[in-house]
Amino acid sequence: TKVKSRIIQVQYTEKIQQFLDYSKKRDLSPKSSPTLLHFLYSQQHIHTYQKMKLSSAAYLLMAAGNALAFQPTSFLGNQAFTPSSSSTRSTGTGTGTGTSALSMVTTGPLKCRPIGIGSAAPKTVITNVDLESVVETNDEWIRSRTGISERRVLLHPNADYNTEKDGEFESIRTLASDAASNALEMSGLSPDDIDLVIVATSSPDDMFGDATSVAAALGCKNAVAFDLTAACSGFLFGAVTAGQFLTNDGNTYNNAIVVGADALSRWIDWEDRNSCILFGDGAGAVVLTATDDVGDAGILGSSVHSNGLGYKDLNCRYAGEPVQVATPGEGTQLGSGSYDNLAMNGNEVYKFATRQVPKVIKEALVAADMEVEDVDWLLLHQANIRIMETVASRLGIPMEKVITNLSKYGNTSAGSIPLALDEAVRTGQVKEGDVIACAGFGAGLSWGSAIFKWGGK
Repeated sequence: TKVKSRIIQVQYTEKIQQFLDYSKKRDLSPKSSPTLLHFLYSQQHIHTYQKMKLSSAAYLLMAAGNALAFQPTSFLGNQAFTPSSSSTRSTGTGTGTGTSALSMVTTGPLKCRPIGIGSAAPKTVITNVDLESVVETNDEWIRSRTGISERRVLLHPNADYNTEKDGEFESIRTLASDAASNALEMSGLSPDDIDLVIVATSSPDDMFGDATSVAAALGCKNAVAFDLTAACSGFLFGAVTAGQFLTNDGNTYNNAIVVGADALSRWIDWEDRNSCILFGDGAGAVVLTATDDVGDAGILGSSVHSNGLGYKDLNCRYAGEPVQVATPGEGTQLGSGSYDNLAMNGNEVYKFATRQVPKVIKEALVAADMEVEDVDWLLLHQANIRIMETVASRLGIPMEKVITNLSKYGNTSAGSIPLALDEAVRTGQVKEGDVIACAGFGAGLSWGSAIFKWGGK
């Protein structure tokens, strides 16, 4: 049934494109697209039309009209959010409703596999009990609502009790380097074997990026390095990006390190009990190596999305002060470099995550030609235990198969997935050949899933 559905999608997409080309030549207007069309399109599956026994001509006219109305067009069945029943256009309100034609990319198996994993976290621990003296809260309230008991945080370099390691204070760069070094050691590769270093972070030590410094600290002299920013989805997006580099025919990339590292403790309001209880700092890294055969793939399928219309629900905005520059005349008022604290609409983000994450995992499974029953472990971005419980329930996966270390680290943003995976691998929970369904979600809004087969020892 799955194969037949894909064939039907391809056939009808080709016919719709022919109709679009015909319409453009004759300057046909899409304004007459009926409201019913948008309702049908929102159902996301071609078989909706077939079940209503519409004629093929009527179907083509409706689908083509819809594609015109929603320029730029997107592949049938791949909308992440569905148009609301009361409107055929996005109003920009809400996180997950009333939104049309959003970005999505899927991949099948990528010819690479993970062979090393590592992590690092700051030495300083802040427990829930510690926070009782900071804001009006208590340990039981935090644990019952989030699943978090403590978090690790980076200290300011000038803190009296901050200690140096090898001449450096703890920072995002040192955490990322330590995590990558641990992953490299497990992989059995040398720094000279690494061709690509990607650091996924939204809180670099250097505004221009930390990846080159991380590569240098590791001694990866042959690697190109760059940063990638996708908030809490960053590590997953980075892994898929690295997989593409390793898979492309004719490339010279054989091995890559992908790091997820963040220090959101720098960007939260420590007087806001709704946000300061959630976040911690940390880093994790994975080593990916190219394979000759798709049969040896370790990234079996993926699906990634973004929706800028949900930006208002989770952001960290520019907030520079005015700077007057004495240019001729009245001068020019510019802005200083500064950002506000992290702002989050918790209820909307919760609804967004619990609605979209199960969907995107199923999309990645379809791309991998797998079923939920084929999954050995579920590994989600470590944001909130309630989100994990809800997503697992909607997928029909028992909590015993959910990997989590949220209670010890809190939400470490891009660091959370590899940090949790590292512990699971090193304790023997995840074994060679295990299939892990991963999903990240966060600011942007961005979200995605990748199905990994663990390839290390």
